[in-house]
Amino acid sequence: MTRRRKILLLTTAIAAAGLVLGAARARDVPKVATGFVADILCAETFVSGLDPRRNFAETTDAMPGAGLISWAMEYRVDPVRKDVTVTLFGLGRSHAVYREGLGCTLEHGAGIASVELPPDDQRPALLPEIAGPAIVRPQSPSLAAALDRAFAEPAEPPYRRTRAIVVMKAGRVVAERYADGIGPETPLLGFSMTKSVISALIGVLVRQGKLKLEGPAPVAAWKDPDDPRHAITVDQLLRHTAGLALGSSLQASLGSAFEPVNQMKFAEKDMATYAESIPLATAPGTAWNYHDGNILILSHLIRDAAGGAPQDALRFARRELFAPLGMRHVVLQLDGAGTIEGSSEMLASARDWARFGQLYLNDGVAGSKRILPEGWVTYSATATPNAWVGIGAGFWTNRGDSFGANFRAGNGWPRDAFFAKGTIGQYTIVIPSEQLVIVRMGRSPNAPPQADGVFDLVRDVVAATREKGKLAGVD
Repeated sequence: MTRRRKILLLTTAIAAAGLVLGAARARDVPKVATGFVADILCAETFVSGLDPRRNFAETTDAMPGAGLISWAMEYRVDPVRKDVTVTLFGLGRSHAVYREGLGCTLEHGAGIASVELPPDDQRPALLPEIAGPAIVRPQSPSLAAALDRAFAEPAEPPYRRTRAIVVMKAGRVVAERYADGIGPETPLLGFSMTKSVISALIGVLVRQGKLKLEGPAPVAAWKDPDDPRHAITVDQLLRHTAGLALGSSLQASLGSAFEPVNQMKFAEKDMATYAESIPLATAPGTAWNYHDGNILILSHLIRDAAGGAPQDALRFARRELFAPLGMRHVVLQLDGAGTIEGSSEMLASARDWARFGQLYLNDGVAGSKRILPEGWVTYSATATPNAWVGIGAGFWTNRGDSFGANFRAGNGWPRDAFFAKGTIGQYTIVIPSEQLVIVRMGRSPNAPPQADGVFDLVRDVVAATREKGKLAGVD
């Protein structure tokens, strides 16, 4: 297909979207597409240290339909200014700016909130050390075979592009492997695994008595008892049953660019305030609809409860969660207003993601300190009614009788498994019955479900770690 014909098809697609969705929403599509790419390239160039050319190719290839427009994108990575600009034939321009310790933020022309980075928390970790400094080679031939299979590429697309795998058994790493240019200390973007971290921080606030799951969520924009959103609870926000009319965040694809939730994420400076302004599509608690706006509102509540300033929220997350777990390679990125972008913007090393999973394997306890409220882990993994994918309060789950839970169980996942999940192939899987935490990160298409190889990985690891006497140092 000639370049001229591609331009014509792209213009026609935007025009058709305008007829269906209205001119305003169609106009936002290029902004969404360029914003998504600029944000990822900035974070994984300046925080993760990855090659932007490879990252652009692998990320767009993993998103269904992105090939229709990726050829028309131009990006500029400025290593001196530490920013990234992405354009789409003049139809959209996005600019992401890196700040040391804060990662990247999309800049929308109105400036970015100034944030004072709090000092590192140097207290010793309460969670026992999970591994030494060296990469842990697989502790058995069958574990080595499991990782070989997970990193092997099929002869034809879709490709897996596995970046990191960490397997922990009973609190110790028993196998890990990384792609070229990535290691045990490389912060990697978790995408929607970040939602599970926000759920944990909400749990800390519940334990401290600063938030309640039931009763009206303390959102200032909904304080009027006559506002139908006044009835929305923290539990409903965690379970995506609040009912706000923001569309869906269930898939990352070219088609998802038309969802209003992505207008919020890639064209708004203050994402949480935008989400809080949206009317209801359904009465609170009556329907399940997964979208990022729910979690951004929770991020706003965390900021308010921690003291109100951006640095207060960052200090709270470090003091109450990351430091006790020994998560030392974490970057929480912010929106333009300085609120944690809790829907998809945390970077952490694969080992740090494993430490986070271990907290849930330990029922919310690190060392002798309770981090999460008693019963919070069970609450998080308890299925939400009518959530067909199988999802609880901040975690996906195999518990209950949803289509997703039954599908995963039918593909060999234990029934008690629950997990943090990020788009295009990010997982932190907790399996209490096997004393396992499995972290898998990569750039894999969301569909078909087997494209990322995670079904094979879980089956292989469970079988390998059940072999008595095969794992050094693990009972």
